[in-house]
Amino acid sequence: MGKKILQAVFIDRDGTLGGSDQVIYPGEFTLFPGVEESIKLLKNRDVLVCSFTNQPGVSCGVATVQSFESELKSFGFDKVYLCPHRHEEGCVCRKPSIVMIKGAAEENNLDLRNCVVIGDRWTDLLAADEAGCIKILVKTGSGQQAYEKYLNKEYYGRWAEVHPDYIAEDLNEAVRWLTEE
Repeated sequence: MGKKILQAVFIDRDGTLGGSDQVIYPGEFTLFPGVEESIKLLKNRDVLVCSFTNQPGVSCGVATVQSFESELKSFGFDKVYLCPHRHEEGCVCRKPSIVMIKGAAEENNLDLRNCVVIGDRWTDLLAADEAGCIKILVKTGSGQQAYEKYLNKEYYGRWAEVHPDYIAEDLNEAVRWLTEE
């Protein structure tokens, strides 16, 4: 990515940091190898590292916002932006909405053009695109399936207009791409 100023990175949780394409609740979730080191690399460069995640299990009573926040901060995240709602609840914060990103930008005085979203689903990229962030798709979790749909032009409407700025095998590759000089 070169010399561009990088203020913050918003990283999806399930399938991007670890776990799988399914939600794994705090206490059972494990990171992919090297992820903690990648988070440290970003923090060592004074990049704000934020979690950016939909967690409908909270509204179902399966987990709490606090349990997700505690876990994510233990992994090295500075801030946690979490939508606790199920899709059918029709909230305004659930990805691909940009409400969480906009709130983070206001709270942390961010220029979203200098921010990145890393995720394994097209909803992550849609939010990044609408917010004006750099978009990275990882092939872990649901990412390989999203990538194949992208290659086969299976997305339509607004979804088809979004193109990743970078496609990485995993989070570690995405961070290397962001931090190489």
